[in-house]
Amino acid sequence: MSDMPKPQLVFVHGIGDPRHPDEELTEWKRALAGGARATGLASVISALTMDWMANCSFAYYGDLFTDGEAQGADDPDALDEEEAAIVLGLLAEFLDEEAARPENQGNKALARVRAQVLPDGQPQGAGAVGRHVLAVMTAVAAVPGLSHAARWATARDVLRTWSQPARYLRRGNKDTEGRTLDARIRARVLDCLDRERPAVVVGHSLGSVVAFEALASYEGPVPLLVTIGSPIATSGLIWPRLRPRPPATPGCVDRWLDFWDGDDLVVPRRKLADVVRPNGRGVTPTSQRFDSRMWWAHGATTYLERAEVAGPVVKTLLAAASASPVESAETTSSGSAATAAPAGS
Repeated sequence: MSDMPKPQLVFVHGIGDPRHPDEELTEWKRALAGGARATGLASVISALTMDWMANCSFAYYGDLFTDGEAQGADDPDALDEEEAAIVLGLLAEFLDEEAARPENQGNKALARVRAQVLPDGQPQGAGAVGRHVLAVMTAVAAVPGLSHAARWATARDVLRTWSQPARYLRRGNKDTEGRTLDARIRARVLDCLDRERPAVVVGHSLGSVVAFEALASYEGPVPLLVTIGSPIATSGLIWPRLRPRPPATPGCVDRWLDFWDGDDLVVPRRKLADVVRPNGRGVTPTSQRFDSRMWWAHGATTYLERAEVAGPVVKTLLAAASASPVESAETTSSGSAATAAPAGS
């Protein structure tokens, strides 16, 4: 049907420095096209990269961390005490996971740094908190034998990795209209979605948390949610702060695939499939592990170029494009929320 609206493909990025959304969108689509080729779908690559198959968008929110309402992600003095506590808690969980690796048994340097993360008698006051956080990050970056330490050149690289999730989960940093930082970030995702079109949503790292929470209030059809390198199930700090509670598959989602690399430093051992409750139609996440044996396994494009990830995304888009409007409507949950206008990257 020539007048049938195309499905949507929405990418939601994770932590990192400010980036160029148009360039990122192109890079992510190319990676997905590479994965499609690997899974035997080379014939649809042009349709994917040229947006003939779907309206593609990149839900960019990185600028909100440095827009004057939230200071730089690598500035320890920008953290209030609650945000610093979240950063240190996330780092503690990561170090506990590292300590559990067979190759780190007996790593005394790792044990000493872990003891510094959450010592008795936390320092009080913004300046003291900032100095403590930076000191811990410096120690972490210098631990010999830490499997991922080589990926952090400086303490500020470590801080950048953990401070953005902390600021999002803090639910603070209100703007002049009273909207918190996390609400403004979720709005960027919802602005990319058109309730009249089926959507495939791909969330990476912190973006998986953002996508999960944004879709909880969305009523358009989402035949597939894909999470890659997701920290959602991180038990101590992220999982208890997720909204809504108890965490369950968003009602609009027909299928949820969660992919994780065994060498990905951000993904906890506890898996989404074990903890997320089903939605009203019984949909729960399906987790799939693979082992890339790569030096840096957390990158979004590293995941997207794998056949295991690209195959379901492309096949779902093809199925959504060929379904009639009536058939598409029958697969979504009921509701009549205001339509969110589709947005570019």
